[in-house]
Amino acid sequence: MELTEPTVWSTDRLELGEGLRWVDDRLVLVDLLAGRLLETDGDAPTPLRELRRLDVPLGAVAPVVDRPGEWLVAAGTGVTVLPASGDPRPVAELVDDAPEPTRMNDAVADPHGRFWAGSMSYAMVPGGGTLFRLTPGAAPVPAVTGLTIPNGPAFDAAGTTMYLADTPRGEIDRFTVDPATGALHGREPFLRLSSADGGPDGMTLDAAGHLWIALWGGSAVRRYRPDGTLDTEIRLPARQPAGICLGGPDLRRLFIGTARVGLDAAGPQDGALLAVDVEVPGLPAARAGAPVS
Repeated sequence: MELTEPTVWSTDRLELGEGLRWVDDRLVLVDLLAGRLLETDGDAPTPLRELRRLDVPLGAVAPVVDRPGEWLVAAGTGVTVLPASGDPRPVAELVDDAPEPTRMNDAVADPHGRFWAGSMSYAMVPGGGTLFRLTPGAAPVPAVTGLTIPNGPAFDAAGTTMYLADTPRGEIDRFTVDPATGALHGREPFLRLSSADGGPDGMTLDAAGHLWIALWGGSAVRRYRPDGTLDTEIRLPARQPAGICLGGPDLRRLFIGTARVGLDAAGPQDGALLAVDVEVPGLPAARAGAPVS
């Protein structure tokens, strides 16, 4: 099956389809506000299967290295382990004492096993968001502060370059990452978008080092070259693309999670999971180091 145009991949419609990952030959994603962890196949459209359901928002997950079926997750006001069976195990509370009601949002593991998780206030207060870095055996670090809605981050294959979006500001910044410590250096503007473009939401890098971005409110995904110039735009039949991932056969299938939340009149494909094939493959999903118990 070759997908030359965006194709609806499931009959399900999600409130907020985010956190897409290609893990162990299947697509994993979340319905964020509903606290649902879902999976589906990458070869042909199939209904989504629910793996877990939490009673708090579930922002994103990363598989844990050498622990099949276990996930490190940004959920509620912190980070938690979802074991293959049994109850969740809290790892760190990060924003439970924030001045405004706040939750975790997007998150990802980097190629060195660190877990990066962003927070945002429910009221989307400017400056109320933070990107945290969690290294196994170390205390969580607020790595980037003063954000509004952090999305991503996205890392290159070496884990030495990080892209981070602040969605309502239309900004994506690029950082140099110390591979040994995870310390960030050399923050620089990578992309500045207007409100007409949509807000940069989920992101992923492909094997050529180009950055794919889901444009919330922009009905599109775009691929940008490392110099920040636009390479490709794919228009979508959904207004709010939120999460994005390269997976499927040869990692050349671009999956896009979309959202219905906040729309006065959702269209038939708003909230759908979409897929389209692209030429350049993606990178394997990074695994998080196991938290120290």
